[in-house]
Amino acid sequence: MRIISALNLGLAGLSAIAVVSAYGQISPAASDDWTKAGVVDASGNLRVPAGYRAGYQTLGSWAVAADDGQGSKELHVVYASPGTIASYRETGRFPDGAVLVKEVFEATTEQMTTGKVSRAGTLKGWFVMVKDDIGRHAGNKLWGDGWGWSWFDAANPSKTTSTDYKADCQSCHVPAQASDWIYVAGYPPLKR
Repeated sequence: MRIISALNLGLAGLSAIAVVSAYGQISPAASDDWTKAGVVDASGNLRVPAGYRAGYQTLGSWAVAADDGQGSKELHVVYASPGTIASYRETGRFPDGAVLVKEVFEATTEQMTTGKVSRAGTLKGWFVMVKDDIGRHAGNKLWGDGWGWSWFDAANPSKTTSTDYKADCQSCHVPAQASDWIYVAGYPPLKR
């Protein structure tokens, strides 16, 4: 009887650990969840969060026009960690710990019954940002101006190719500096 009780207690404990681990993957934005969800390690190195498509909320998408004017050359689909949208709508700010993931696809353009259409083709990679209001990783060149910043090629979601956010990432965000470096006008769910 004691063995069965011990096994049941052990199974209950393992179940609780699994639930807490899963919750860490999708819990509302909070800086302590970065490490639990495997998004940021102790040194401040980012990675693409596992399971973000299932657990994160879609913020919106962007189409980058083709250089020849026919369709799009890239499509960007952006996701936010759970709780980010609600917090932003309430406060007008991204909460500390918010994680944004942008998928970058090469676009495929073709004629369809509705006209010339571009859709996501091959995944090129991800751009990941993590909101940091208190400067937790000041010695890491991928952190600054309130965010952790990193690009990941499609072949390796665990290893960034970025070395310095100012040189590799921030220049594309300069026009959005007044809105915390994020082009919020392109994300309908953030509108209050």
